[in-house]
Amino acid sequence: MTQALRLGIAGLGTVGVGVVRIVRRQAALLHARTGRPIEIVAVSARDPNKDRGVSLSEYAWETDPVALANRDDIDVFVELMGGENGPAKASVEAALSSGKDVVTANKALLAIHGQDLAEKAEASGRVIRFEAAVAGGIPVIKALTEGLAGNDITRVMGVMNGTCNYILTRMQAQELGYNALFDECAQLGYLEADPNLDVGGIDAAHKLALLSSIAFGTKPNFDGIEIEGIQQISLDDIHQAADMGYRIKLLGVAQRTARGLEQRMQPCLVPSDSPLGQLEGGTNMVVIEGDAVEQVVLRGPGAGEGPTASAVMGDVCDLARGLQIPTFGRPAASLEEATPARTGLPAPYYLRLALLDKPGALAKVAAILGDAGVSIDRMRQYAHSENTAPVLIVTHKTTRTTLDHALEGLHATDVVSGEPVALRIEQV
Repeated sequence: MTQALRLGIAGLGTVGVGVVRIVRRQAALLHARTGRPIEIVAVSARDPNKDRGVSLSEYAWETDPVALANRDDIDVFVELMGGENGPAKASVEAALSSGKDVVTANKALLAIHGQDLAEKAEASGRVIRFEAAVAGGIPVIKALTEGLAGNDITRVMGVMNGTCNYILTRMQAQELGYNALFDECAQLGYLEADPNLDVGGIDAAHKLALLSSIAFGTKPNFDGIEIEGIQQISLDDIHQAADMGYRIKLLGVAQRTARGLEQRMQPCLVPSDSPLGQLEGGTNMVVIEGDAVEQVVLRGPGAGEGPTASAVMGDVCDLARGLQIPTFGRPAASLEEATPARTGLPAPYYLRLALLDKPGALAKVAAILGDAGVSIDRMRQYAHSENTAPVLIVTHKTTRTTLDHALEGLHATDVVSGEPVALRIEQV
């Protein structure tokens, strides 16, 4: 009989319990598909007495995940605790040092420490797999490292945080404001312990850093990503975008340019009839463009017990088959330092301003934009609200640098109240 692949699972939250359920429920199927049994030997979590809805009595228990990582009776260390440092980092390093392969769903850990961990893994002949770290149940890592390996990738973009997409689509469908939906997500348990990881775009930016590294052969560079969350988006923005045939999405985009690697995670307007524009609720979507394949669109659930546990088990099955691929698709030593590049390609922009009710305010705004080199395509003025008048401007194509120069000029005037909202209109 072929020797079983023995798992040690650190972290028994929603995803960890989902992995336990799949291993039990699909034991025969997993054996048939990999040619060997897959079994759980030991587990680790902070509270061994917590009711998790599944019996764990048949497994050895370690309260210290590093002790689990060092056990001689496991082959694969499955890290599902989360966090870029602390026990997650220490236990993954211990697993690699003790000759274990690693499967993780920890995007923050790899976005920050991925290069060092990849070098450590490859130096010891081990493998780190992380399909579950990006876009839940969508096999986007596998697509980039295997299915599209013959392509020169030109652009990767997508909606990679289900909570943000849920909020933005519910704003339009239910006529609810951002604050009401933020509270709803908190009550439903959709938000991270630190909500800014979700609504501030950080969670999605961790994922973009990993996709960029695989797509463009660069070291993960989370610090090089321009990050902007959705907190500034109002119901008026949702309505006005819809009137123009657009929807607002928290969109991640990575592409190599002559200036370096452009990476940004920010709210954008996308055409309502595009695949990204039609994406509803907590669903994720990743669009990959390559020289041979042109465009591939991957859509699916971005989180949750089943989808994420499914992605973990996909990696486990590859290890059971003996498949070894470098962490980021090519040897870690060959990955280049990414030169961060700010968005340079021109695009139209959506601007929302609150103008003070003063004579000549609108003319002054138009003059400042014109002096900065920003051409106005469309302009609408809405009904006054107390002492301000909301104004919507859509520009012709311009660069973000030029637009920022214009915004600085607007800040210096006495006619603009509050912070202007500026959103790129992305053609997809």
